[in-house]
Amino acid sequence: PLEALLESGDTHAALTTLLDGDGLGYGHLPKALIPFHRHGDGPRTALEEHLVEAAATVRDGRGGCQVHFTLGGDGEAGFRELAERVRGGYQDRLGCEFQLSYSLQQRATDTIAVDLDNRPLRDASGRLLLRPAGHGALLENLDQLQGDLVFIKNIDNVLPDHLKATTVLWKKALGGLLVEVQNQVHALARQLETGTAEPLLTTARRFFDQWLPPPPPPDFADLPAPEQGRRLRERLLRPLRVCGVVANTGEPGGGPFWVRGGDGSLSLQIVEQAQVRRTDPEQAAIWRQATHFNPVDLVCAVRDVNGRCFDLHRFRDPEAVFITRKSSQGKELKALELPGLWNGAMAYWNTIFVEVPRITFNPVKTVNDLLRPEHQGQ
Repeated sequence: PLEALLESGDTHAALTTLLDGDGLGYGHLPKALIPFHRHGDGPRTALEEHLVEAAATVRDGRGGCQVHFTLGGDGEAGFRELAERVRGGYQDRLGCEFQLSYSLQQRATDTIAVDLDNRPLRDASGRLLLRPAGHGALLENLDQLQGDLVFIKNIDNVLPDHLKATTVLWKKALGGLLVEVQNQVHALARQLETGTAEPLLTTARRFFDQWLPPPPPPDFADLPAPEQGRRLRERLLRPLRVCGVVANTGEPGGGPFWVRGGDGSLSLQIVEQAQVRRTDPEQAAIWRQATHFNPVDLVCAVRDVNGRCFDLHRFRDPEAVFITRKSSQGKELKALELPGLWNGAMAYWNTIFVEVPRITFNPVKTVNDLLRPEHQGQ
């Protein structure tokens, strides 16, 4: 048994038992299927922790609880099998009915890989080596969900039950703020469709100042009232997201920034380190001085004033691709990634950033992260 191997100090055999297919096979499992936490009724996987959190956060008035998982190709069967095996027990315990759905990252979004000299790579069969194009490819999955209110988070950012309360509270706060602002957006859009009197334009400008900066350009006030109304309404008719952000403590990843576009306009965006030209001293200094970090804690409203789903492709920046360094079969390569889902893929969304408590962000990027106090039982 594993305990005996650990006691004997045979770490090689212990790791083989943990990681290889002849043992527990954890080395081949997606994170969702790995037991993260110990509870009174036994170990609980990351997938199960998401079910418990969802029941506390998004259960509707009839007890329904919609949860959607995007999956990689590997481990799909095991993921579905575990979800279906445990759902009944959690439904009984939590008093809800899970409506589970799944989607795969579409292979049509894969991009070509090249070596460090930008020469296309080929696999053992001589075919061009294609790789998944990063989480930006999941815009297709989000677009097809056709949801009303969509909460997005990573599979590995979960906590045991005794620490869930703060996460649930802030999830509800972000969702509530989104609905409140969306209602105001829709009301203003309807009014601006039929009228552009000065009191209404003043109300709209104040709304943007409070919730959806930046303010209009300096020459905006010189435009005729109908043109002002048209431009303000155009800015309202976009998908809306509320993004939780945490204080920056040096975790790898992106953060909230003002971004100046090629036309000189400003927008609020989440920027990844790979998008920053760190050889530019000014850009590098801005990155180092970042006060907040993106924990991937988003709530999205994807329907327009008439209740129709936006075509999300209209609101991404197709130029915001970036190149990352990866490895395949021990060889280093460069891979092209599509605009990240919460980065360039949402570049032209209306965006609100809200600081949330640090305890809501406890990802498991390596096995050692599970040794953190936040992932221990009571």
